[in-house]
Amino acid sequence: MGYLAKYRRKYGKSFMAAIFFLTIEALGDLLQPTIMAKIIDVGVSGRDMGYVLRMGGLMLLITLIGAVGASARNIISSRVSQKFGTELRSDLFRKIQSLSFRSIDKFERASLVTRLTNDVTQVQNFVNGLMRIFVKAPLLCIGSLIMAARLEPELSLILAVVVPLVGLLIFMNMRVGFPRFLKVQKALDQVNRVMREYLSGVRVVKAFNRFNYETEKFQEANAEYQTRSVAVMRAMSIFNPAIMLTVNLGILAVIWLGGIRVDQGQMQVGSIIAFINYMTQILFSLMTISMVFNMFVRARASTARIGDVFAEENPMTWKEEAAFASAEAKGRIDFENVTFSYEGEGGEPVLKGITFSCLPGETVGLIGSTGSGKSSLVNLIPRFYDADSGTVRVNGRDLREMDPHQLRESMAVVPQKTVLFTGSIAANLKWGKEDATREQLERAAQAAEAAEFIEKLPEGYETKLGQKGVNLSGGQKQRLSIARALLREPDILILDDCTSAVDVETEARIKASLKAYSRGLTCLLIAQRITSVMDADKIVVLDNGELVGIGTHDELIKECRVYQEIYRSQIGKELHADVNA
Repeated sequence: MGYLAKYRRKYGKSFMAAIFFLTIEALGDLLQPTIMAKIIDVGVSGRDMGYVLRMGGLMLLITLIGAVGASARNIISSRVSQKFGTELRSDLFRKIQSLSFRSIDKFERASLVTRLTNDVTQVQNFVNGLMRIFVKAPLLCIGSLIMAARLEPELSLILAVVVPLVGLLIFMNMRVGFPRFLKVQKALDQVNRVMREYLSGVRVVKAFNRFNYETEKFQEANAEYQTRSVAVMRAMSIFNPAIMLTVNLGILAVIWLGGIRVDQGQMQVGSIIAFINYMTQILFSLMTISMVFNMFVRARASTARIGDVFAEENPMTWKEEAAFASAEAKGRIDFENVTFSYEGEGGEPVLKGITFSCLPGETVGLIGSTGSGKSSLVNLIPRFYDADSGTVRVNGRDLREMDPHQLRESMAVVPQKTVLFTGSIAANLKWGKEDATREQLERAAQAAEAAEFIEKLPEGYETKLGQKGVNLSGGQKQRLSIARALLREPDILILDDCTSAVDVETEARIKASLKAYSRGLTCLLIAQRITSVMDADKIVVLDNGELVGIGTHDELIKECRVYQEIYRSQIGKELHADVNA
């Protein structure tokens, strides 16, 4: 995978140092059976205790050197794997943050969480194992083959049969395991998705008493994950016993043939013991290699999934020079024959040929039925998405030429779905302006009609909020969200149906405060209630992704059929009911 080249360059030297110490440890393991054979064949057979002690001391020294190598290898491998995993996870998170909304939409949110956590952990564990036992296993295997062949060339013919058979089994293990492990990771994505949906909608679940439904849905996803995991383990489970059987048959053949050679005086007992030790090392090495390939297959699947995210290119481009806005154009927004689809060109358009302008300092209301494209329209302004055709201009410049980060510095968005973060109220408000003073916080909260309820809280602005602001009402969360946006003092303010949870009287006070707080800024106000936009400088009416009317309230009530229908459905019936009463 191309993205791994960076980490190979950064951690290559440390990796090779770990391999060096691992090699020292492996050499120690390889030398001991040969020394033990000499002790038996020379020292014990010849009753030479001095030789036994000397060679025993040499074995202890080699063991000590091997232990030092193992300790150094463990220290290095742990540090490298942990730093690698941390950096990979951070880089992946930054990559996700850099993607456009259209790119992120290609991946399920639960899948991205799994890739950031489980998949990175799989790769990290493999790298750690690579420096601990995964490289040692082939070293021991190859070294044992060489030492055994030098010790008894005739018996090494058994190895010529056993090793290729085991290699074939390992290859089959990989072919069978890789596609199955991919399915396991996808099943885990589904478990995460169901759990995230439940946690985000727990209040709705409780309100509708849908515990049994959610439990069954989770059990279904969990059972699928179990089925996939069992299937892959069942498929892989035949290989380790097959490898062990093959090697043990080889050991049996060594004992049988070695016994014949000892009986004929062609071989000594110590050599048979050493040869069996080497065969045992080969056995454990091959078993380890089999386990290595199991982990490799899983890590390969995870690496491919992580690579898919890194390979995703951000389609948004821009010019490097800073955006420039004249005083006359500051806050101006122009839509010129804009068409947009979430699927990109060729998809079903949610906006069709939209053309209108918002002049600096104007308050522009957007209204239309659900699904008419209001939120999609304002999502183009901060460049969350790029239009498929046509041009969107801010401050007189085509958005495709502007750096999204720089563009968003000049505007603030209050989303339809209020998002607050765990922490204090003050910390949440400072998302709008990190270095805001207490006076600025209070002024923004006052303008959003939030100061009164904040001051009634036991700890005021230092009151801690739970996840997503669970300890506040919907209206309170919306007012905090508005205050956060106002604190930024933007040139363009986008309010996406952000007063739906407050009463009409409070909404009127918020609108009055907005005019006093932020004179001269361009404000786009999306609303479901017609009363929210009736006093706007300009009202844009959307219907099924098309612009069907634009003008003031008085102009639209005379000329725009869709606006008239909205007015009658919300205001006319209420007036009619009052008259009948």
